[in-house]
Amino acid sequence: MKYHCGLITGDEEPVPLKSISITLTIDDFVAGVSATLNYENEEEVPIEAIFVFPMDEDSAVYSFEALVDGKKIVAELQEKTQAHNNYEDALSQGHQAYLLEENDYSRDVFSCNIGNLPPGAKVGVTLRYVQELPLETDGALRYVLPAILNPRYQLSAQSENSYLNIKAPIVPLEDLPYTLNMVATITSQHGIERVQSNCSLSPIQYLANDKTSAQVSLAEGNKFDRDVELLIYYSEVHSPSVAVEMGMQDMKPDSLMGAPSAMVNFYPDIPEVKASKACGEFVFLMDRSGSMDSPMNNQKNSQLRIEAAKETLLLLLKSLPMGCYFNIYGFGSSYEKFFPESVKYTQETMDEAVKRVKDLEANLGGTEILKPLRKIYKAQSIPGHPLQLFVFTDGEVNDTFTVINEVRLNSKKHRCFSFGIGEGASTSLIKGIARVSGGTAEFITGKNRMQTKALGSLKFALNCSADDISLSWDLPPGLSASMLSPEQTVIFRGQRLIIYAQLTGTMPQVESSGEVCLKYTLQGRSLENRVTFSLQPKTNASFTIHRLAAKSLIQTKDLGSHETSKRAKEDVVNISIQSGVLSSFTAFIAINKELNQPVQGQLSRREVPRPVTSLCAYKIKTRHKPSFPSQDDVEFFEFESSRGNVASIRKMKKSHSSTKKPNSENNHKGLGERVFVQLVSLQKANGSWEIHEDLAKILGINLEDIMVANPAKDGDLSAWATVLAVLWLHANGKGLKCEWELLERKAVAWLHDHAGSSIPMLVQTANSLLKLPMTPAVFGL
Repeated sequence: MKYHCGLITGDEEPVPLKSISITLTIDDFVAGVSATLNYENEEEVPIEAIFVFPMDEDSAVYSFEALVDGKKIVAELQEKTQAHNNYEDALSQGHQAYLLEENDYSRDVFSCNIGNLPPGAKVGVTLRYVQELPLETDGALRYVLPAILNPRYQLSAQSENSYLNIKAPIVPLEDLPYTLNMVATITSQHGIERVQSNCSLSPIQYLANDKTSAQVSLAEGNKFDRDVELLIYYSEVHSPSVAVEMGMQDMKPDSLMGAPSAMVNFYPDIPEVKASKACGEFVFLMDRSGSMDSPMNNQKNSQLRIEAAKETLLLLLKSLPMGCYFNIYGFGSSYEKFFPESVKYTQETMDEAVKRVKDLEANLGGTEILKPLRKIYKAQSIPGHPLQLFVFTDGEVNDTFTVINEVRLNSKKHRCFSFGIGEGASTSLIKGIARVSGGTAEFITGKNRMQTKALGSLKFALNCSADDISLSWDLPPGLSASMLSPEQTVIFRGQRLIIYAQLTGTMPQVESSGEVCLKYTLQGRSLENRVTFSLQPKTNASFTIHRLAAKSLIQTKDLGSHETSKRAKEDVVNISIQSGVLSSFTAFIAINKELNQPVQGQLSRREVPRPVTSLCAYKIKTRHKPSFPSQDDVEFFEFESSRGNVASIRKMKKSHSSTKKPNSENNHKGLGERVFVQLVSLQKANGSWEIHEDLAKILGINLEDIMVANPAKDGDLSAWATVLAVLWLHANGKGLKCEWELLERKAVAWLHDHAGSSIPMLVQTANSLLKLPMTPAVFGL
């Protein structure tokens, strides 16, 4: 493999993009970003520099400007075709021109074109955007600055004719030729506890004694070789709030940008209520394209995506309730399914599915998700078992709008829970299909475990959700609120709800307040959350709330060039131009006509390379097998601290096989996730375990000793085995509790049905055998 040093393109030309500078301002739950791209033409000919880059699909881009020789040129937002024509005309006349646009087929891909950059010229272009920050399950606010843009599979012919060509050259992460610096200022009334990142940060600096303001920055010398992720932890994130923002003075007082806008932030305290009976059809749609053979992250010995997917499917299968229906699809250039149609969840069907999961490979070619989606939707519905669809993909698909629209058209009969795997997954696809179907979206990057996020979403699907959602306002006479956000149909426990509204009428001249009430039902029970707020709108030069509201409206109406009606397209263009927020039907265009003389000479095209993970660029054929540990794997982990070869390790295991371990908790501390998976693989569909040699080895107890210790001499051995397994999980799997909570729920329910009053006696004896201090409360007693 030939490598080049320095700033060069794939054609060995100097790269005109030198650096990216980010100024990030986070105010409670909203991020404001100013990104400056610094270019320099080191060649002897005028060039057109094209940089294609990813951005979170929720980003509301509202400003684009260029700084040339100290002169600022502010771009105008125009209808896209008009902007393209103006750009071409400017280049043909020798003027400098700047174009920023969003992809016609995906909201998370953008292009910046710098046209007619003369030899030796330098220019800095700055784009600004705002976005909501999602709330993680552990209470962290998550901001991501995307770096990785995975190639979109089978770019369509229509898109190839666009300026936004995403076939730009790629380079390995370590060879990325431009640098990044970022400074983040964070303010929150809740108090800032800490900030974490997947990149090296400077020590946090608190700017206020009460820790309501802080600043962090990327460590010096950072290369933009991965997505930059910040996790911000506040002292309290679950308090409801309403922020009111003053409209633009030069706009009509009843217009989108002229009237005051409100951002309502609710975190409903929904109790955990299990469904009254096992119901649901659970369909798992798993990406098996070639890119799934890439590692989960760039850490040494990172698990391959396909292996993490297989382990995830195992946990999901084991966690399903008896009596439900399920099926598993794998997709790539073609698709395969485990069963001709969804089957009832039994021991037999689960065993067959687990066996097939173990043999899955990332061998289905490209990433064509539309055909299997349509096949799933065409299947006959199962009465009393609503469809719950789980989609796992690294997001390298073409024309995401078509996929999102297909999910939207079928949103009345299902919910979609989506998972973006690894850096570069399409935020447009993952968020879009969840949003239009009332599901949830998760992104699995860095050291995140796919298993943890998938099981968390399955827990959502199995618990009762709140519905019949409505919002009511109590405002002074002459003032009313109209909704700008789409209607919310469902809320899950632990989910945040952000709603935008426009306040029209006469704002009070004296200080006063209003109240908004969120009402919903849970299993026929009416619940509500109220919050009182000030009706003194704050001024904001960026009009953040207005632009986020405009972005929400655009997302609702903009279904891509092929799916959007003519009327809806006109609405999107009007909203976009009025608010200044970029859409797929508009583009920013700036022209510098004040050159002393037009640029002379033939214009050369220079595409800025983008980073790609090494395995995407240069396929590595080695595979980490097996995903499911054999018993030899368990033996190895038990003696992983030993020195010597595998033979001596196994010999050591054999010499100890008849010796009772004095303390199970100590022996198995730090065995890792693979032994946990081995235990899970032994669980029956009904939630129980059986006395088995493999279970004995995991517990670290001789099988004969387990049999002898059973206090229920004439009882079912399965109850004894299940108590031992559950106690082992509590003692050794605390860090993975979110992954085995549903497994334990099944096991405890089975024990109550089959062991009943014997549970306390079984727990007491198991504690003695395993040297554990657990109480019967573990089993709900």
